[in-house]
Amino acid sequence: QVQLVESGGGLVQPGGSLRLSCTASRLIFGMNAMGWYRQAPGKQRELVADITTGDSTNYADSVKARFTISKSNTQNAVYLQMNNLKPEDTAVYYCSVKGSDIFRRDYEYWGQGTQVTVSS
Repeated sequence: QVQLVESGGGLVQPGGSLRLSCTASRLIFGMNAMGWYRQAPGKQRELVADITTGDSTNYADSVKARFTISKSNTQNAVYLQMNNLKPEDTAVYYCSVKGSDIFRRDYEYWGQGTQVTVSS
């Protein structure tokens, strides 16, 4: 079983920055992409950004030009640099890993989530 451990959340003032990290407990066979999702109170979980093993990236419109996703060369860690944070970025942020196993069955692993609060 793969565990994803997130860190880096916290309380920050509007306009501030945070860097989230997510590390997998082991290398993951068949991984296709790593990403970050978030869920604010009373709202559905939404994609923030993801990155494929080939380094293609995808961002939600609301975070473009403010957030940057990257991953380690070993592809067992993913990061989210968040700049110019806004109160509407407040949410629990979850790390995700998607891929297919040796039997070509799709899988998706999730981290436990890390709270990001943007408030003055």
